[in-house]
Amino acid sequence: MSDEAIRQVLGLLYQDDTLRVLSALALERGPEESGLDRDAMSLALNRLERGGLAVPDGEGGWRVRRERFRELLHASAPPPEVLSPEEKVLRSFLVDGRLRAIPTKRDKQLIVLDYVAQVFEPGVRYPEKAVNVALRAFHDDYAALRRYLVDEGMLTRENNVYWRSGGAVDISPGPGA
Repeated sequence: MSDEAIRQVLGLLYQDDTLRVLSALALERGPEESGLDRDAMSLALNRLERGGLAVPDGEGGWRVRRERFRELLHASAPPPEVLSPEEKVLRSFLVDGRLRAIPTKRDKQLIVLDYVAQVFEPGVRYPEKAVNVALRAFHDDYAALRRYLVDEGMLTRENNVYWRSGGAVDISPGPGA
């Protein structure tokens, strides 16, 4: 289905006579209820039929072909985005990079914690203050977030110094590799 078909239907809906006839049909009244004279009504029905919006009902009358709107909608809609289960969880808990809430279900919590852990470079040691600043960017309850990361083994703590000890690691080759 082309953009031209969509423009054609919109053009039909913009015209007063075809809109009046289509409205009468949508209300399950005869096209003569549109208030148009016979010639204008006949011309409007002809245009609606060519646009796929109305069809003869087989009993001497007409009916709206509502499925035409669905066809046009599907023709113009982008294909649905396919998301992994992890992406679905992240989209439901993150808004503009911040957590709406810390998930209570462990499987979802692990996905979110792994995402958060990515801000810490493996092998780099961070003072507690730097960890708090990084986590506050995700959620106001940075202490709970820090505790969850430590409890799940994604961060390790010793003498108020933290380092990343878990979570996913990107092993793709860098530039020039």
